[in-house]
Amino acid sequence: MSFTNKEILHIAMEQSAVDANCRAEDFMRAENVVVTSAARPEARKYLSLPFDCHLISYGNNIVASVNEKYRDIVKDYVNRFPAEHCFETPNLHVLNDALQKDGLRVCYMAEYFLPDLGALKVLDCPYEMRLLHQEDFGPLYIPAWSNALCEKRRELDVLGVGAYDGETLVGLAGCSADCEGMWQIGVDVLPAYRRRNIASALTSRLAAEILDRGKAPFYCAAWSNIKSVRNAIRSGFRPAWVELTARPAAFVEEENRR
Repeated sequence: MSFTNKEILHIAMEQSAVDANCRAEDFMRAENVVVTSAARPEARKYLSLPFDCHLISYGNNIVASVNEKYRDIVKDYVNRFPAEHCFETPNLHVLNDALQKDGLRVCYMAEYFLPDLGALKVLDCPYEMRLLHQEDFGPLYIPAWSNALCEKRRELDVLGVGAYDGETLVGLAGCSADCEGMWQIGVDVLPAYRRRNIASALTSRLAAEILDRGKAPFYCAAWSNIKSVRNAIRSGFRPAWVELTARPAAFVEEENRR
């Protein structure tokens, strides 16, 4: 199945609309939109729904998906500052301070990437690349491949590409079928084999395989994870949207203890 960049962006917005319980066109408005969060079966599988406070921006505005209890807090916040500043400090302290009074704290922030079909091409790898499927993943659920595969949601790991030095797996890109139309890519390379363009070769190959199967690949990274962002860009992906999620303070504390 062939796509255009516009079609891939539309698929992403449609999925974000399901996740946020809004309409895809809400992401293209000039004004911010605040909606009531709801658990929907078509949402990305790893999301914890309904949200208390979840912000999404595709660059035009902010769509906030919230628990009604926090509607006024979040609405006042997103309308107080420019959209791009709502996802960073010092402005972000305003939201965190307001939510913390009710036991919430800002927890997750991430940038999401979509392929630019004009830039995406399968890059050369200095090692043999092999296509892997679910039946191949069993022994690979170990810390070395924890970005490429997710042990907690093994059933969603549907496809992978491995780089092999002889019979030794030295790099792995895997994708999870997090929702019906989009598969998310994660990648790991053994420390001794890094800086050899293995990650970008695996990522670009897996992206092409996903597109061939009629799905839209996407890639997520913290914006401070320069290595991961560079890999996304080198592999033919471009920034598409950002998200921010607040969770109960107890959850945040537990995450920090891990």
